[in-house]
Amino acid sequence: MLGRLMFATVIGLAFAGGGFAADGPSFIDPAEAGPDFAIQGEYQGELKAPDQPEPMKVGAQVIAQGDGKFHGVFYFGGLPGDGWERGMPQIEVDATTEDGKVTFMGDTGSAVIADGKMKVMDPSGMELAELSKVERKSPTLGAAPPEGAKVLFDGKNTDAWKVGRVKNELLQAGAMTKDEFGDFTFHIEFKTPFMPQATGQGRGNSGMYLQNRYECQILDSFGLEGKDNECGGFYQLKEPAVNMCLPPLSWQTYDVDFTAARFDGDKKTSNAKVTIKHNGVVIHDNFELPNLTPGGAPNEAPGRGPFMLQFHGNPVEFRNIWVVEK
Repeated sequence: MLGRLMFATVIGLAFAGGGFAADGPSFIDPAEAGPDFAIQGEYQGELKAPDQPEPMKVGAQVIAQGDGKFHGVFYFGGLPGDGWERGMPQIEVDATTEDGKVTFMGDTGSAVIADGKMKVMDPSGMELAELSKVERKSPTLGAAPPEGAKVLFDGKNTDAWKVGRVKNELLQAGAMTKDEFGDFTFHIEFKTPFMPQATGQGRGNSGMYLQNRYECQILDSFGLEGKDNECGGFYQLKEPAVNMCLPPLSWQTYDVDFTAARFDGDKKTSNAKVTIKHNGVVIHDNFELPNLTPGGAPNEAPGRGPFMLQFHGNPVEFRNIWVVEK
């Protein structure tokens, strides 16, 4: 019975954040992902409008929706985490593909992607900007475990995990550590699949559970608003300061500094606190976790807890996982 209960917890039968069913295929190899994958991604450049004395930094995130359809989010000031912040101007518009060109048509202008470049025009057709495709990488990608760290996964085996499976030297979603931890710093790298026809919680869904009590969401939230049930959010508790989710099939990082809740007997005297960097950008700064999130341990309690990587029906993969206990 205990084994079945533990397995149910790991795969997340209490599916936090809504349904998990996904439409269409899941790709974990870019070579098999199709032509839409090559278009999807981030674009960056400068906008030179006639009424602007100086060029303005502008970024765009292009999200594949299957069958040559795309959704674009245009950020004035730069890409999220690189100039653009919540509350700054942005425009969202859909696009279709015809004769090899992806065309976005909006009320204030248009944009066309062809030959790896995006050209932005005003309603008269005058070119305002040419954006180049960029591939951002986390500054902590590949970070080596420091002295005193406990390596939880380095691609070789699952010795540190009582539930865990390795494929192509990558840890698969649906895993829980043997050891339990109190206060710690933690590094993990993850990759969401390319699922162009899926939406919402059915698109690259997993979760990083700290002490198997508090879930920081893992989801393909590329180009979304950045809510509490999207990547970087604590479900039902707090949205990330900025949505730092990179395109699917990009390796991404969470770097966590965690202080466990304190108890006097069975009475909690202080909340757990956490600071998280997503791809090198602080998305939670000493945030107090007032209570549990769904899908993990049944209650808050004194003592330590394991790490759990939720299986939510999607092929999310992990690598380079280590922890330093305080």
